[in-house]
Amino acid sequence: MELGLYTFADIGADPVSGRRIAPAERLKNLVEEIVLADQLGLEVFGLGEHHRPDYAVSAPAMALAAAAPQTQRIRLTSAVTVLSSDDPVRVFEQFATLDNLSAGRAEIMVGRGSFIESFPLFGYDLDDYDALFDEKLRMLVALNAGERVRWPGGPHTQAIDNLSLYPRPVQTALPIWIAVGGTPQSVVRAGALGLPMALAIIGGEPARFAPLFDLYHRAAAQAGHPPGSLRTSINVHGFVGGTSQSACDIFYPAQAEVMNRIGRERGWPPTSRAQFEVARSPRGNLFVGSPAEVTDKILANHAIFGFDRILIQMAIGVLDHADLMRAIELFGTKVAPEVRKAVTASAS
Repeated sequence: MELGLYTFADIGADPVSGRRIAPAERLKNLVEEIVLADQLGLEVFGLGEHHRPDYAVSAPAMALAAAAPQTQRIRLTSAVTVLSSDDPVRVFEQFATLDNLSAGRAEIMVGRGSFIESFPLFGYDLDDYDALFDEKLRMLVALNAGERVRWPGGPHTQAIDNLSLYPRPVQTALPIWIAVGGTPQSVVRAGALGLPMALAIIGGEPARFAPLFDLYHRAAAQAGHPPGSLRTSINVHGFVGGTSQSACDIFYPAQAEVMNRIGRERGWPPTSRAQFEVARSPRGNLFVGSPAEVTDKILANHAIFGFDRILIQMAIGVLDHADLMRAIELFGTKVAPEVRKAVTASAS
């Protein structure tokens, strides 16, 4: 099983100290986090694409390219690329370039996006939300299939008549993951295309999402994709501290500030420490606690889902860089080895 991290590279004011973090500082710190994750043997690091004042990464491939020459083994992926409002040709070329810079470690995780700012920014109509994604995803898959490309075009994409895209990736093809948030239609699409699926779990009990994994495998089987070719991931929120108390005390203020800020935009009620404690309980969605607690929670959810990969978003809101680096170190040195050992033992 692969273990990794992802982030949106939050910027703004630290809710505890009040210190403001600007994009330049956050991006510098971000590269240090990716390098540390690589040194610790974590398998994946992902960056989300957002076009908002509270996030530093609007171009994941650019930020990942800064880390590529400084890392050796870790896979570098978007998490996610908002494909609906992008050009599949440019997405492919950017990540093929990243693949060359990283000697074959680039991936693309595509999704429809949980925010809508990119649609008016790039001139797209929200009424076409799903149609844009579906057509552009199929085009991206076609671009990835081989050097010479034929694509008929459609309402939302240009036609390509036997042309090539360069540079070609180091890998035979770029891994393309589909990120889903719980919509059955999205799960079926991933399975029908035979693409790996990453399920984001940011609320509720994770176990209630298990039927979506079953739906994914059924859709893939109906489309003729062999079970052994399918890969799955869960993407969750979490944080590792030296103790349970320290993990909560560091993570909660920033997480609560983000959830309440977004909640005001979307009409959610305010969050509370009591709700936070329920969410980080054994059956909740937050993977926050001591190394032993986070290890146990990953293994419990692996027993439910049987996923191949788990990515944890630890930097939710503005956190002290030293605290985040320490959490990455604990994840890589305490949690990851125990999870790998347990999964290997259960498979033998």
